Amino acid sequence: MNPNMSPSAPPPGWTSDDKSAMPPPPYQDHPQYPNAGYPYPAQAQGYGPPPQYGGQPYGQQPYPGQQYPPVTAAVTVQPTVYVTQAPLARAVNDYLGYSIFTMLCCCLPLGIAAFIYSISTRKAVQRGDLVVADQSSAVARRLNHAALGIGIILTICFIRFSFVYFKSH
Repeated sequence: MNPNMSPSAPPPGWTSDDKSAMPPPPYQDHPQYPNAGYPYPAQAQGYGPPPQYGGQPYGQQPYPGQQYPPVTAAVTVQPTVYVTQAPLARAVNDYLGYSIFTMLCCCLPLGIAAFIYSISTRKAVQRGDLVVADQSSAVARRLNHAALGIGIILTICFIRFSFVYFKSH
């Protein structure tokens, strides 16, 4: 290859009409890499001999005055133990349907809070945490009752005031 030319330049005398008849240009030659682009020498098939233990590997010399006795102890590994909790055997009511009803039909803020506690109850049941499930269930029930009471009171007040308003006009 000519060092004065670019490695990707076409050979002299080449025209675009000749490109169908010419083979593609060769890969770049790199003189600093003598075997670049050429196949590697044939390798022996299979595995080589096993490494020799106990002798002096690779010509290393032992430290003077330090000879270590051979190690004959075995290492024992303990098995991994996974601890999981099963869902609760006793079902805890999460009041999810009641929470959705009070959220949409009665009192939105208390219904949202009851909905959050219902989801918390459901997650505690899946974890197997009975104490948290009971507490969240009780809070969800109280919030749902309060939202339902507020919704009923507001509905009664709305009906009463609209009846009085339309009667007077």
